[in-house]
Amino acid sequence: MDILDKITRMRLERNWSEYQLAEKSGLTQSTISSWYRKNMLPSIPSLEKICEAYGITLSQFFLEKDDDTIQVSDQQKRLLEYASRLNTEQYGALLNFLKTL
Repeated sequence: MDILDKITRMRLERNWSEYQLAEKSGLTQSTISSWYRKNMLPSIPSLEKICEAYGITLSQFFLEKDDDTIQVSDQQKRLLEYASRLNTEQYGALLNFLKTL
């Protein structure tokens, strides 16, 4: 797995600039840029901050796409819990709202 490539792919999927990723993760943009310039891997604490910004766990980051196991963060579990309490009409309204984001 190419960690830097995965960080980039996930950032671009969200249409974030390197600066936005830095802001959301609490890291400096120069730190993130230096990983690419020097072809260095981020430290585990830095990678945890990146994962936090993406709303995933470290284990989810390393999960391969072909793996059938689905892991969800605490935030995702909470969202699913709330969604499960909605009636059909409310659930449809929630889906429409999420589509507009």
